[in-house]
Amino acid sequence: MGLYRENGQRITKAAFPAVALSDPPKRITENVYQTEPYGRGDGRPEGSRRHLIYEAGDLVPQSVIDRLFTTATIATVAPATGPAAGGTTVVITGTALDGVSAVNFGATTGAELTVVSATELRVKTPPGTAGAVNVVLVDDASNVTKTSGFSYTA
Repeated sequence: MGLYRENGQRITKAAFPAVALSDPPKRITENVYQTEPYGRGDGRPEGSRRHLIYEAGDLVPQSVIDRLFTTATIATVAPATGPAAGGTTVVITGTALDGVSAVNFGATTGAELTVVSATELRVKTPPGTAGAVNVVLVDDASNVTKTSGFSYTA
């Protein structure tokens, strides 16, 4: 028994018609669920409805896994100014904020991060020096920067 092409020509192991994938498959090692809000405005970053999207053992291309993690966006930072001493509670609105694990004001991480929903989070500013700093959301999909998004006042 052997392997053959459609035209009847035998296929050798060295000439097997296959190429390496640039998008390697990953084997899922445990069941993966996607959650969504149970209803509009329930105020929770993760809802109570869960849907099984991959079972343990499934093979999924890396590009498909990457698409599951939506990069956050920043719409507003309010207030956009605060004292250099820090401690200002800032509300950031945008999209896909439920994957944010930290907010940096310049090079310093804010305190008491609370993810209110996928469209809102709150964080206290760290101490800084007078002037504008970038606001950087540390996100599991990709970091997002609002250039000069917050200004410290003297």
